[in-house]
Amino acid sequence: MTHPVRIGVLGCADIARRRLLPAMAASGETEVAAVASRDEEKAARTAMPYGCRVVADYAELVSLPDVEAVYVPLPVALHAEWVAAALRAGKHVLAEKPLTTDPDRARALFALARDRRLVLRENVMFVHHAQHAAVRRLVADGAIGEPRSFAAAFEVPRRPAGDIRLVPELGGGALWDVGVYPVRAALHFLGAGLRVAGAVLSPGPGGPGVDLAGGVLLTSTAGVHAHLDFGLDHGYRSAYELRGDEGRISVDHAFTPAADHRPVLRVTRGTASRRVVLEPDDQVANSVREFARAVRAARPGGPPGPAGRAEEAALLQAELLADVRRAAERAPAQASLSGTEYS
Repeated sequence: MTHPVRIGVLGCADIARRRLLPAMAASGETEVAAVASRDEEKAARTAMPYGCRVVADYAELVSLPDVEAVYVPLPVALHAEWVAAALRAGKHVLAEKPLTTDPDRARALFALARDRRLVLRENVMFVHHAQHAAVRRLVADGAIGEPRSFAAAFEVPRRPAGDIRLVPELGGGALWDVGVYPVRAALHFLGAGLRVAGAVLSPGPGGPGVDLAGGVLLTSTAGVHAHLDFGLDHGYRSAYELRGDEGRISVDHAFTPAADHRPVLRVTRGTASRRVVLEPDDQVANSVREFARAVRAARPGGPPGPAGRAEEAALLQAELLADVRRAAERAPAQASLSGTEYS
């Protein structure tokens, strides 16, 4: 096996400490090479389990010659600046989602990566879980007949005061933090050609300056519609349901399942219902592995290739999220479109 991809990490975000760094260290295909933070003590605590270098400056980390790739789990408002800096320094990049809040900036970053013959990935991990491929196979095999609608929700409990997801200057808000999941799920199952038929983004009582909840109605060129809910001040909900003219498939623990979770797909057709129990799968390890293999494939060099599926999906997502924001700004502020039923 070729040598592992040495990754430098910008910042000590919770997602990095809890999920990505342990997965990178366990992979065998990646190695945590350095951690950078403006808080050196925090960086040292984060780096200690991996025996890696501690760096006090982001710019220093992206310039390290022994770092081949950079992971960017910073607040979304800082993504574009540091993704661009890493690419210009010749590093492959894995960036947390969303890549940016502006489709034009996202396109520019992917163009820069292609020009430099570098890998750029947006870290939407749930699409790498095997349960969603199983759902697609069931749909392709006619388990629900012709698709008619899609419903998805990702809602999480209230964030503590001061959480970066509640800071507007850092790109906070429900749409960018949890709304990404149901929007990407709609794209994953319904494909390109979705448009926003309506959207609301709702502040909390008194309003912290960011949206705490939202609801979106999408329609496709094939006449399939999608109802999406998301929020940062809710009882936990992570689910979707695909409905057809002959049945439906329901999935719980859809977006952030634990590695040891055994997915259960509920398939209903007419009056009959069955459970499809799947083996556990680790979407975090899968995401890290896919990134590492893309980096290894890019090592020999060669001419820039065409836009890949990962780039196309990220750009479709960016456009759709921007359309949701614009549609919500045209609509009066109100409560989320919550209430979608999953049976």
